[in-house]
Amino acid sequence: MSKQIDPRGPQFAAAVTSVVLVVVLLIAPATIGVALLGAQAALFALGAGLGVQRTPHAWVFKNLVRPRLSAPTELEDAAPPRFAQTVGLGFTAVGLLGYLTGATLVGDIAVGLALAAALLNAVFAFCLGCEMYLLGRRAFTRSAAPATN
Repeated sequence: MSKQIDPRGPQFAAAVTSVVLVVVLLIAPATIGVALLGAQAALFALGAGLGVQRTPHAWVFKNLVRPRLSAPTELEDAAPPRFAQTVGLGFTAVGLLGYLTGATLVGDIAVGLALAAALLNAVFAFCLGCEMYLLGRRAFTRSAAPATN
């Protein structure tokens, strides 16, 4: 079982990510916008590779934000948010590739989709990537179960 985390941490990270992606959409394909998207992709790669609890966002949340909040009412498994980071990495990679190859519309669409997912988490505490993870896990569990007659 994965480590249990405060679900408000990934929600905080999604809020920061949303701001970054809005800026990218406003200024890309300018160099600074593409560089900012590259930095966001690197942050997603950290979250996907090391876990969401080992990202700069998590450090800020743990040390600056969480001490000002009440204790969480529940904890969540870190695996679904980690998968969501992988999905975010995929969209930002497609966005980067689009911008770098001159396919600005592809970049805008990929970043827009990543922004939509981040906003869902930041505003409504609905993690789309987490839900994808859980659906996939249920589907895999059902398909791996022995057939009963």
